[in-house]
Amino acid sequence: MSRRFSLTAVAAFALSGTFVGAPLAAQRTIPLYDGPAKGSENWNYEEQRYFAKAWGVEVVSNVTKPTLTVFLPAPGTANGTAAVICPGGAFYALSIASEGEDVARWLAARGVASFVLKYRLVHTGADGAAESNDDLHGDRAVFAQKVTPVIPLAIADGRAAVAWVRAHAADFSVSAERVGIIGFSAGGTVSTAVALDHAPASRPAFVASIYAWTDPAGPLPVPADAAPLFVAAASDDGLDLQPQSVALYSKWLAARKPVELHMYAAGNHGFGMRTQHIPTDTWIERFGDWLGQQGFLKK
Repeated sequence: MSRRFSLTAVAAFALSGTFVGAPLAAQRTIPLYDGPAKGSENWNYEEQRYFAKAWGVEVVSNVTKPTLTVFLPAPGTANGTAAVICPGGAFYALSIASEGEDVARWLAARGVASFVLKYRLVHTGADGAAESNDDLHGDRAVFAQKVTPVIPLAIADGRAAVAWVRAHAADFSVSAERVGIIGFSAGGTVSTAVALDHAPASRPAFVASIYAWTDPAGPLPVPADAAPLFVAAASDDGLDLQPQSVALYSKWLAARKPVELHMYAAGNHGFGMRTQHIPTDTWIERFGDWLGQQGFLKK
């Protein structure tokens, strides 16, 4: 079956029950590639979804076949903007709810068609989140050995995701010139890399990098066609990534490109859509304000 489909087909799936999800967010999962993803053609282990006690969130691990899960605005509310959402998880797992689906629902409720990207990850055991914690807080050399080969594949998935949504924009009533990308932590590696290095087909219209690990994106200069950038992190980031967010902001500022930074006093790493009863709970509202100020919430 062709991966191109109309909004009529989307509605038919929703009525038949093939779509699941929260109100205002009809959901469908679409393969990112027509066949095996380049560079991982022989990966054949099983993707898993479970509640990770190590992180206290719902996660997905062992992604071998990248996909986009679609959350569409309610009929009549779409504003023509779309966002590719890249959850974080150290490239061992994806914080699929707090940094993916919950973000997509929030954006869809405000008219933004949202696509949660499952990008390729390190092959882990039964609990990728716990394994990530062991390596991050134990032997960093082991961590680097595991993630280094996977990071370029994940970044390729980010570029392919933006290009796919742009190519299929008409199917979702969005503009190909209004497709952005948002990433958290390792997903912020992906969003930052796409912002810094893209082809015309994969250029994002806006970028958000939330407590991003930006070092793997490389020392590339800010491109001439750089998109507006939104950055958020917490000063008490437990992985000490906050300087990278400040550096990314400074890089955009020096290039005289539109950029906004929110550095919260507290919130730690991975605050996502969690409720902690502190100002980071409302970071996404500040992101919405910024999207509106940039013109992406207007029809």
